Amino acid sequence: MQYKFFALISRMRYIARWGLMRNTFQENIQEHSHMVAVLAHALALIERDILGGTADPDRCATAALFHDASEILTGDLPTPIKYFNPEIKKAYKQVEAVSCEKLLGLLPQELQKSYEPLLFESDETVCVIVKAADKLSAYLKCVEELKAGNSEFTQAEKQTCQALRDMQLPCLDYFMEHFLDSFRLTLDELE
Repeated sequence: MQYKFFALISRMRYIARWGLMRNTFQENIQEHSHMVAVLAHALALIERDILGGTADPDRCATAALFHDASEILTGDLPTPIKYFNPEIKKAYKQVEAVSCEKLLGLLPQELQKSYEPLLFESDETVCVIVKAADKLSAYLKCVEELKAGNSEFTQAEKQTCQALRDMQLPCLDYFMEHFLDSFRLTLDELE
């Protein structure tokens, strides 16, 4: 029997993000998920190695790789619509859950138990770190667009930056203080 899970996962590259915004360069959910995984891993390392917490960097990175997997079947619903009101948010969460269940069903029974926590994250620490990394990735997209002269992202950058500060997450605050400004540099300035 042939299982279709990984063939569908590979299609993440066809789901574009920021659909309502004029983009200087297009970002898909596969690229986004990779960056969220890198950032979640970093945030968890900061939490564990610098701040003395117990975060698991490998688990956070792996969960981040799959955090938008449901969008393979649902598409990327723009944030202003997804969070327009509590009813829409709740309904979309249900659609995401159905999508994740469908994806799980495309794996051999023996693997479903291992992938279930990645598609339905239940560890609160992991959820918080992945959510922070997801928001941080969105902020970095805004920074890159503004660097390219695209003022379309001005308001999104301000709102996302405030959302990051409002999280009051020490590992995120550390990242923002020590790493964030370098994303505004040119390649020559990075060397």
